[in-house]
Amino acid sequence: MTQIKSQPPEEVTIQLIVGLGNPGPQYANTRHNCGFMVVDRLAERWGIPLVLEKRFQGSYGEGLALGGKRRLLKPETYMNRSGQSVRAVMDWYKLDPASVLVVYDDMDLPLGRLRLRGSGSAGGHNGMKSIIQHLGSEAFPRLRLGVGKPKGHQDMVGHVLGRFEPTEQAVLEWVLRAAVEAVECCLQEGLRAAMNRFNPLDLSEPVSERDWPAPPAPLDPAKTAPGES
Repeated sequence: MTQIKSQPPEEVTIQLIVGLGNPGPQYANTRHNCGFMVVDRLAERWGIPLVLEKRFQGSYGEGLALGGKRRLLKPETYMNRSGQSVRAVMDWYKLDPASVLVVYDDMDLPLGRLRLRGSGSAGGHNGMKSIIQHLGSEAFPRLRLGVGKPKGHQDMVGHVLGRFEPTEQAVLEWVLRAAVEAVECCLQEGLRAAMNRFNPLDLSEPVSERDWPAPPAPLDPAKTAPGES
């Protein structure tokens, strides 16, 4: 696979947000589909319909939001081949890897924690392994959402392909809200500012509105054209 030359993530505007997961109703709302959940919420918030695009092997949509053109992707290749879909979009639009933000679940973080980074290894995540392999680079930003480790004798596959417990739903809701705001903060203020604001958050217990970090400014339809501030 041809390697794509990348600029430092801090110097590139994010143009494509990828949420990782598995297609099909049997996988809906499972821990492994946290990335899908975030992209679905962004699509709804930004008014960008997601449509299955065969050329991209995924559900894709684009539109104007937060001062520029934004592209959203949910690979339909199943997790282990996510890189095929991401590479197809990047080649079509000639995107720099550093302009791609990947959102996915992470068992090494407990439920209630998020972690933004500008680059890094796959950390054992098969979807990220595939993306790194197809891009030939680890230099792209990512947002990891903690789902915790298996409990008792449950295996890892059963854990990530399982649904969240009823007792976890309140925390999950806060995490998804934080993830959406973290993505918007990246777009408006940059990756470093988003890391400083959202990486320290601990949402393992539902928080009150007064403890919530100041969100990005609300969307202004009059300021959604590329190049406007």
